[in-house]
Amino acid sequence: MDNEVHDFLLKHLNGIMQNDIASYHETTAEELTLYEWWVTPHRLDGLPFHEFMMTANADRGSVFGAEDKGQKAVSRFDLSNLLIQRYGDTAIASYTLLISTSLPEGVKVAAHNESRVMVKMDGQWKVVHVHKSPAYSAPHVG
Repeated sequence: MDNEVHDFLLKHLNGIMQNDIASYHETTAEELTLYEWWVTPHRLDGLPFHEFMMTANADRGSVFGAEDKGQKAVSRFDLSNLLIQRYGDTAIASYTLLISTSLPEGVKVAAHNESRVMVKMDGQWKVVHVHKSPAYSAPHVG
């Protein structure tokens, strides 16, 4: 595994989980493109979408992926089946993101598949593209 890219990826994801907009800006390219299947079937461009979401989550005392029902939720994330492919100053990380949240009724785990494309620009890694898809069986399987 490429430790440099892995450490960067964890820093990037921790920033998102902690609603840290400064960290998000430090680790994400302004021209970010992304597909978030549960939000819209269309591509989202730029940083304002997530800035709004992170600010709203921070105001509620919540974190990404957690429905806290008015209480402070404790969450963690894990990267299942992580694969990092590096080609010079470009890297692709693919994995299943598992977000576990402790709620009064028990632990809830949300999962989806992600690919993040990272490019080293001016000596610093930046996420330039994210693609998310559901982590459930395809309709034709079964």
